[in-house]
Amino acid sequence: MSDTLERLEAAVPTSASEIPPVHLWQPALSGDIDIEIRRDGSWYHEGALIRRQALVNLFASILRREADGDYYLVTPVEKWRIRVQALPLLVVDFAILQTESSEQRLVTTTNTSRFIPVGADYPLFFTDALQSGEPALALALENGLAAQFSRAAWYRLVESAEQRDGRHGVESGGLFFPLEPSEIQEG
Repeated sequence: MSDTLERLEAAVPTSASEIPPVHLWQPALSGDIDIEIRRDGSWYHEGALIRRQALVNLFASILRREADGDYYLVTPVEKWRIRVQALPLLVVDFAILQTESSEQRLVTTTNTSRFIPVGADYPLFFTDALQSGEPALALALENGLAAQFSRAAWYRLVESAEQRDGRHGVESGGLFFPLEPSEIQEG
């Protein structure tokens, strides 16, 4: 592993359950680092697959997308620009749960093992960020990030859809999310 990766790993004050406050960190740009997140959610450094899932999870926790549209790994003292082919994260699974108040909640699982409840804070939306010509379902996340639904998760979600007001969709957190793209949004 390169010195830069080791410094990034050591500089992140985080526990496995918390997302570091990268929105508060404003270091100067350190430069570009040869890290690429591919369309399938795999992370590469200098052309080699990063095989340590814990390292991928850590880096995903310090990732943010800024107003310039670029993605950065950010610590309190460093900021490195990386390349992202489509969206940086994947929704690989989900569960539909009933809350104590009988409200339905869709809880997604990402490829970095985060559990994220769909709702007002983390809404579903359609995007053409994959540049495939076909709209893709995604989940909005903090720090300007989004996670695309894997093909398997998408098909399972469609099977779970209900019809409401002539539209197919899913309910979560008291909101109804149509699963038919009516308008493409930027991802």
